Amino acid sequence: MAERRAINKYYPPDWDPSQGSTNAYVGQHPLRDRARKLDEGILIVRFELPFSIWCGGCNGLLATGLRFNAEKKKAGSYYSTLIWSFRMKCRECSHWFEIRTNPKDSAYDVVDGARKKAEPEDLEDDNDEMGVKIVDLSQVDESDKHSLLHELEVSEARKQRAIQAAERLSTLQM
Repeated sequence: MAERRAINKYYPPDWDPSQGSTNAYVGQHPLRDRARKLDEGILIVRFELPFSIWCGGCNGLLATGLRFNAEKKKAGSYYSTLIWSFRMKCRECSHWFEIRTNPKDSAYDVVDGARKKAEPEDLEDDNDEMGVKIVDLSQVDESDKHSLLHELEVSEARKQRAIQAAERLSTLQM
């Protein structure tokens, strides 16, 4: 029976084309079991992990490329682009986790139930969210440390002079 369902060529003996499609006649959705939650706005899709994550339930590593049967639903929109939510279970502990699309950054975000594994390519960026350069002093030799600290002192002195000049200008304008 399953092989007949896969190629969709089985016609029941009491069906005729005037009754509509065979799916309507049998009372089944064309997507079959994948559409069982369609009335809730959820479609079951096959989802492949775009990066490695740590499960929040068992702390197990789920590697890049693992495939899951995920519940796909609309979570919102960014301008005119839809944000999709993919909810799936961990293979080890059956803990639910959720990943959403992020059209602003053209990426995926782990929303709930897991955390993204820090990858070396994610750590290549030397700037934090504010655009400030991050320097690890333990990996810098002594001569460079002095020059970095000197640059910091010079920039602080410039800021202080700018503040003092602004205060002096404000007193002169009064």
